[in-house]
Amino acid sequence: MRKILHADCDCFYAAVEMRDDPSLREIPLAIGGSREQRGVIATCNYPARTYGIHSAMPTARALRLCPHLTLMPGDFDKYRAVSRDLQRIFHELTPLVEPLSLDEAFLDVTDVDDFQGSATWMAQWLKEECLARTGITVSVGAAPAKFLAKIASDWEKPDGLTVIPPERVDAFVASLPVNKLHGVGPATAARLDTLGIATCADLRRQPFERLIDEFGKFGRRLFELSRGIDERPVRTERERKSISVETTFEKDLPDLESAQRALAPLCERLSERVARHGKPPLAGLFVKVRFDDFSLTTLESRGLPAVPESFSQLLEQAWSRAHRPVRLLGVGARLVSEEARLQLPLPL
Repeated sequence: MRKILHADCDCFYAAVEMRDDPSLREIPLAIGGSREQRGVIATCNYPARTYGIHSAMPTARALRLCPHLTLMPGDFDKYRAVSRDLQRIFHELTPLVEPLSLDEAFLDVTDVDDFQGSATWMAQWLKEECLARTGITVSVGAAPAKFLAKIASDWEKPDGLTVIPPERVDAFVASLPVNKLHGVGPATAARLDTLGIATCADLRRQPFERLIDEFGKFGRRLFELSRGIDERPVRTERERKSISVETTFEKDLPDLESAQRALAPLCERLSERVARHGKPPLAGLFVKVRFDDFSLTTLESRGLPAVPESFSQLLEQAWSRAHRPVRLLGVGARLVSEEARLQLPLPL
């Protein structure tokens, strides 16, 4: 039985700023881009969340919800430095650390003998040390599987500690809403809802064959997660799955022709980024478009060469889905997985 911790800093960027300036703690605070540059909120503190503000929200909307919101640009050099301090603390507990971002990570503590092997005591130590040494509060979840540990870390935020011991897994998962499961986004959640599936208990009642018919390979994943099964190991090195670039325009691009003109510099930046990563083999291309009504569409293909003409073709198809002015445009490439690369035939 594995013991997995998921450590997640509470409103990390805002927490660093509040640590450095305590006068910011009790007022609505957000880190993000300016209204004039059509920025978005990267994160906000809990007083700001009471106004309905959340990450990825357009700054202009956040300021409408809370006109007295204190807005600060992000100091990412400072945030990365704090993140390195946190990672050092994580590694004092175990070498098996999988960073997910600057402010969260999985830790496999199965074989840790300190604290009498208690994952609960390890989680308490982790929280205390992170706060004492960095001034940042961390919510921690402990469970026998990664997806459960991540759910647990969010259960009692902020400054939470939730433990799901093995004997509680079955009952905990049975009552869990399906939209809490790893990999279930809005579209999958909507499909599950149309099938009358709201909780994992509902999901367990579905025949395996029906889940495969409805969701393909992901049906097996749903079958397993609804029973608390998640065999993914903590990986100390994360595999990159894609490379992409995007930009949000100061003024909406009014039509397809103007969007096509904006595509060329994005393709050039993507090509440079792929080159910096050693020109790895590509599995497919994609174009991402956010329209002026904030609807988002992504179109990809696995059969096109990585040339500007291919992205132009994908953009035309993506734009035809809405025929609206374009607020954001992105291009990217999916990478061939490590496993697939090992299976590629050797050249003769």
